[in-house]
Amino acid sequence: MKSKRLIIAGLTVLLCASVQAQTDNREVLTSFSFIEAQGGIQLTSTNAPMDKLITPTAAFSVGHYFTPVVGARLHVNAWQAKGHFADLGKDYKWKYVTPSLDLLCNLTRLFDKSPRDHALNVILLGGVGLNYAWDNDELDALGVAPQRVPLKWDDNRLSHNLRAGLRLETNQSKPLGLSLEVNANSLSDRFNSKTNDADDWQFQAMLGVSWRFGHRYKKPTPTYVPLVQEVVETQQAETAPAPVVVEEKKEPEKVAREVVKTEPVKLHREAFYAIRVSDNETPSAVLKDVADFMKTYKDVKVVVVGYADKGTGNARINLGYSQKRAEKFKADLVSRYGVDASRITVDAKGDSVQPFAENDKNRCVIVDATGVKEVKVTVYE
Repeated sequence: MKSKRLIIAGLTVLLCASVQAQTDNREVLTSFSFIEAQGGIQLTSTNAPMDKLITPTAAFSVGHYFTPVVGARLHVNAWQAKGHFADLGKDYKWKYVTPSLDLLCNLTRLFDKSPRDHALNVILLGGVGLNYAWDNDELDALGVAPQRVPLKWDDNRLSHNLRAGLRLETNQSKPLGLSLEVNANSLSDRFNSKTNDADDWQFQAMLGVSWRFGHRYKKPTPTYVPLVQEVVETQQAETAPAPVVVEEKKEPEKVAREVVKTEPVKLHREAFYAIRVSDNETPSAVLKDVADFMKTYKDVKVVVVGYADKGTGNARINLGYSQKRAEKFKADLVSRYGVDASRITVDAKGDSVQPFAENDKNRCVIVDATGVKEVKVTVYE
């Protein structure tokens, strides 16, 4: 039974390997360049029978496909166009040229990712360009009133051109190719010298002959097929003894433990006073902040420094005011909030130091408190 299974597996693998070898040798077209000449007919939509407006057109382009799906071309289209006046029953012709840059999207390769070449490709195109029209002298012979064709006497007949269309193109991997292209172009009124406050439409149908060159290919990623040796090893593994499972030693679990660490804490506050004032009516909010901070952190030391402005008084008087402000601030902390006076140090600078650029703000007390706090953290050992 086992030998029969081995034979069947061997034949299957050989067949798959043969198919795989054929598939791996097929290369995928990735990019190429091309030049193309086209010829056909065009018509400009207006209020006249379509068969009266058909004129010849021709085009030349150079381009490149950057991927199997996306390409671009520089396209120049030119020759002749025709307009019509329904009330006069008369036509007139002029010449034009339209250079444009078009993007190409190969819909066939977009929806079919296989490496095979396609006998026919459907390509969506869209682009922008400029159009220039000239030699519309036939319009003069019609005797049309100037107000009906104001653009006829306008020397600037340059207009925008917006294009969209579809192409059918033969196998792109071949050096020579044929194409059928149908596109629609939107141009301004300048194109046909008439004006109707709306863009003109030009429709084209062209056959083309292209020469493709610079083809680049890459091999597709091969599909993995197991070899005969792997199949045999799989069969042998079915009869082999079960492997011995070795249990891994587990590391002992770590134990969590809480420890207490200290971190520095700081407080900086400023209290301001009116001229010749040393009581603490104004800085009462600052007093409360300092008192709360001292009660929260028991080991905090506080330094209270008094100042006076240099713009008023003199050095002796100002030193006295700054001393009174600092001492009164300390006294209020002790009497109002019951903090320990031994934790507060008082100093006075008078007007010898001006901590602020604004003169009146230097009538102040500046408080700095420093200490440490305890923080519990969890460590694992």
